[in-house]
Parts: sequence; C-alpha cells; structure tokens
Amino acid sequence: MSSISIIGAGNMARTIGARAIAAGNTVEIMGRDQSKAADLAKALGDGATTGAWGTAPAGDIVIVALLYTGVVPAVAQYGDALAGKVIVDISNPFNSTFDGLAHREETSEETSIAQEVAKAAPAGASVVKAFNTVFRHVLEKGRPDVFIAGDNAQAKASVEVFIESLGLRPLDVGGLKMAHWLEGAGVVTVGLANHGVGNLDFALGITELTV
Repeated sequence: MSSISIIGAGNMARTIGARAIAAGNTVEIMGRDQSKAADLAKALGDGATTGAWGTAPAGDIVIVALLYTGVVPAVAQYGDALAGKVIVDISNPFNSTFDGLAHREETSEETSIAQEVAKAAPAGASVVKAFNTVFRHVLEKGRPDVFIAGDNAQAKASVEVFIESLGLRPLDVGGLKMAHWLEGAGVVTVGLANHGVGNLDFALGITELTV
C-alpha cells in the first residue's frame, strides 16, 4: 500500500482520502486551517493523521488538493520539505465561464499548473498530473479511468500503484507537457456535462476494441 499526504482539506481531499483509507493506504491531512484538517482526519478515521502546514509531509506521495490558484504558491511555500516526494497536481485551471483555461487566456504558453509546480518544486521532487478529469462524486462512487502525465517513470509507477489500490485504472498519457492537454480534457468534461451528456454522472474513459 501507499503512504499518502494530502495538502488541503476540502471536498476532493475528503473523497481521495476516504478511498485511500478504505483501500488500506496511510493518509495524512495537511491544511492551513489546522482544526479543519484535524476534523477531516477524524472523519476519515482508521488512523488518518494530521501534519502541520509547511512541514515535511509524512507520505511519499503528496496530493495537492487545492484550488488551482493556490497550488503553485503552496508548493513554493513547502519548498525543500517536498524534496524527494512525488507531488500530484489534481487541479483544473478553469476560466470564469468554465469553457477555457485561465492561464491560457493570461499567456500564450501551452503550460499547465503541473508544469508550473515542477518549476516551483525542489530538486529531487517529481510531479505527476492526475485525477483532474474525474468529477468528485464519480470518484467517490464510481470506478473511472484516471489519466496521468509526468516525466519521471518511477514517480508515475508509484502513482499508478496508488490508483490501482483504489480499484481504478490508471492510464499514462505521456510526459508532463501532456498535463496541459489533460487540463483541456477537464474543460471538455464540463462542456459535456452542460451539453452533450447533460449531467455530471460520467467520466472520460478508454474503451479498447477486441477483434
């Protein structure tokens, strides 16, 4: 099983934490609001712990479950405390109308929050993009495919093992530059929810044809 630290104490932290605990992984919750983090850890039960914000996470895999505007600043604040860790960015940088990427409108670069995290992370840390194409309640109740991107094969392998422990299927889309397109896929899910599908009860996935 995996050792997981989650930076954040919101809905996605709760959902990922609950699935992780149910699968036998160890979970640490770290939040700016220590009481909120402690409440979440207590609600998760089964030995979930809390860590002080900004200190070295106990987990080998550190999931940053914050709104996209807070992800890079949090990683920068943790600094060397994240050295040697696998940092998982799950954020979606939606624009105000949820039909585009906020950072793409601010710059012409094909970047992503995950790529910006890699710039802010200390030497020895590896960044993986994951979970951003799955709505929270689908992750809570379903068995969706989870797309991941990253440059470090060993880091991706450890994240894949964690995802598989949750009873989900990890699918590697390539290097970290692909995180930009995964964030675009996040925009596509919202478009489908508002138009083609008409609800939030779905996830993007892969169907393999057999001949």
